[in-house]
Amino acid sequence: MQLLHRGDVGPAVAEIRNTLAALGLLPAPNGRPGPAVFDEAVEHAVRVFQQQRGLITDGVVGPATYRALTDARWRLGDRSLAFLVSKPISGDDVFALQERLLELGYDAGRPDGIFGRETEQALRSFQRDYGLNPDGICGPSTLRALKQLAPKVRGGRPVFLREQEKVRRAGPRLRGKRIVIDPGHGGPDRGARVGDVCEADLTWDLARRLEGRMVATGMEALITRGPNSCPPDADRATFANEAGADMFLSLHIDANCSPLAEGVATFHFGTGNGTTSTVGEALAGFLQREIVARTRMKDCHTHPKTWEVLRLTRMPAVRVEIGYLSNAGDRSRLLDPAFRDVVAEGLLVAVKRLYLLGKDDQPTGTFTFDDLLRHELARAEGA
Repeated sequence: MQLLHRGDVGPAVAEIRNTLAALGLLPAPNGRPGPAVFDEAVEHAVRVFQQQRGLITDGVVGPATYRALTDARWRLGDRSLAFLVSKPISGDDVFALQERLLELGYDAGRPDGIFGRETEQALRSFQRDYGLNPDGICGPSTLRALKQLAPKVRGGRPVFLREQEKVRRAGPRLRGKRIVIDPGHGGPDRGARVGDVCEADLTWDLARRLEGRMVATGMEALITRGPNSCPPDADRATFANEAGADMFLSLHIDANCSPLAEGVATFHFGTGNGTTSTVGEALAGFLQREIVARTRMKDCHTHPKTWEVLRLTRMPAVRVEIGYLSNAGDRSRLLDPAFRDVVAEGLLVAVKRLYLLGKDDQPTGTFTFDDLLRHELARAEGA
């Protein structure tokens, strides 16, 4: 879709204004016809909405923001919900249904706002237990039953508990683990750009450096794109899901209108209201601390987000923003191949730390690639 930003006019802007007004982020239309303008008030409302939804807060309505606005129109009970293979239903009403089923102790999978097979199975189980027709359709009778019951589960999510157990059972060795590396942008989408330096080239180079190190440890490393392609985020998540990956690492480099913006930040799946991938959050913390300790870059901390590559993946997923191309200091370091080697080593060591579960660990920033290889060899000989 065409990006919508301040100064744009037309029917698409009118739709955005109406949606924002329905969400209480803009004054309701007063009934007098007039040009639908994407003005300062609309931009502010879009930024507030993006902040609430864990999206990039740029005040621009792109595909991700538009989908989130569309989903936000729906409240549980506005329509019947069912699993449609050809075009799955999505929306805030689906998210509310998933959260409700999870509270009642039914495993609806990751609450992603998409009515998929797991949601249908959880709904059928609830209907069967409650004496309803187990048709997998959330209609009026099912909705009434959902509202009548008190929650059984607080603070726990089966899908995230399974993530933790899978990491525990996987053991400390890296050999055999399948990791999907996602270099941001690509093809015609060059990402952040300053002069002839662009994000897509740097993330591709970093992905290849990380891939080589992972393969050397016996891991299976898969990359979501080639140097001349740029699949949508949803396709990158699908690629990881179909590959049965154990982990998803998305690599990006940021930019800002202010040349003073600098540093590294890491993101994991989380809605901001308590629903979060606990393993993803732990991995994000390891990645953030390793990179900061090794590079002395500014620590911009870890954050929960609902971006598609984090929300649609069925394994722990993180996205790392490694510096700002718009900052002269960060840019000069990113252009140094030796620096990118340091970052790649830090990323790999952070993955290792996750699987170590605190055993045989070393202080952050001190575990080297050679140490890691020796650790892997010792584990192999002791097996």
